[in-house]
Formats: sequence, structure tokens, C-alpha cells
Amino acid sequence: MISQALHSGSAVNSAGAVINGDVQHSSAAMQASVLALNRNFSAVHVLSVRRAFCLIFKELAEVIHVEDGRFVGYDFDAWREVSELRASLDERADHDDFIRAVNFEIQVPRIIRLLKYDRLPRNAVKFNRRNIFLRDEHRCQYCGRHYTSTRLSLDHIMPRSRGGPDTWENVVCACLNCNVRKGGRTPTEAGMKLIKPPVKPPRSPLICRHLAQRKYAAWHTFIGAAASITVE
Repeated sequence: MISQALHSGSAVNSAGAVINGDVQHSSAAMQASVLALNRNFSAVHVLSVRRAFCLIFKELAEVIHVEDGRFVGYDFDAWREVSELRASLDERADHDDFIRAVNFEIQVPRIIRLLKYDRLPRNAVKFNRRNIFLRDEHRCQYCGRHYTSTRLSLDHIMPRSRGGPDTWENVVCACLNCNVRKGGRTPTEAGMKLIKPPVKPPRSPLICRHLAQRKYAAWHTFIGAAASITVE
């Protein structure tokens, strides 16, 4: 059910007509993330802004907003009215994100609740390039320098040519120079040292990065130390 809701093409088209306003003005807001709760208020997924609005627009989800220490639910029309009122009264905080459509502005919600979904995802962090870079903070695990993604690569501590597995404990972020220097050898054979031992993160590195930002402060209420959450 959730996969159908999250990937509904008709919803994308309908909501897209609403939120594809001043793209230049709203581009930063569209890069934000939205925490999705299941029907029982358990955190289950991190969504893009576009997908979150699609779900709200199709009445498959509602906005959850913190007001005076309480969590209040809004459908699309009610959330639009609240957003327009806040915009007109200039009650926007520096960390709030607003999207400008043709005739109105609407605030990007931080949290939504899926109205017809009550399952929990498996507690699994995806093993992929993005999460390894985030785990290692875009820092080469040999020289310790920070680089952009385009100047980083993945290195197998025990080379794949010698049976090294694709696991969290055997793959690290490495700059191009260090990767070439190490070649098909182990760090010991290459005379190199890891700045820290690689481990599997307890939850998505992307979620950890978000939780450190003020704009996602409301997430802390729903995300525990061992929360099982998937990230698109």
C-alpha cells in the first residue's frame, strides 16, 4: 500500500500543478525532507517535499504541526490557509521553508502522517555510496581531508580481488589520490592507516545529519535511538 501511495503518478501530476510555482524562489525549499509517520504516529520514512505534497493532496496523509506543545493535523486546504495566514502576518522563522505557487504560498511541512498505513519498516540501513560518504562525513579515511563527492571514491580495505566483501566494515570513503596509492593492497601492505575503524551506522546517516539541523527539531519527538526508518 505504501509503495503505491508513494509512487502514484496521478498524484505527482495533480500536486505538481499546485506546487510548481516560482521554481527559482522555491528551489531550496524543494530540497528539504519530510518525515512520514504511520497511522499510529511511528516514524517510518523520509520523503521528498514533492512526494509529501502528493500524499497530502490525495488525502492519503495529513500535515502534523507542533502548536503550543501539541501535534495538530491538517489536510491540504487547511494547511494552505494556515500557511497563507503565517505569510501575511510575516510569522515565518528563518528555518521555515515556503513554496510559492501561482496564487499563494504554502509552507513545507516537516512531518506528515500516513492515514492508511500502520506497518513498520525493517531496521536496515541501505548499503550504498551516498550513505558511506555520509557516514564518513565526506572525509578520506586515510589522509583525513574533506572532499566533495566528485573527488571521492569507495575503497575496499581488503581488496575485492582478494575476496574482500561489500560490507560496512570493509568499505570506506577515500580520496582519489589515496585510493590510487593503496591500489590492490591492504592498508598495512601500503603503509597506510585508517583514521577510524569502519562500522555499520545504527540508522541512516542522512537522518542523523537532518537531526543536527534546527529546521528538523520536531523530528526528535518521533525518532528514537533505534528507530526503523527508510529514506528515499
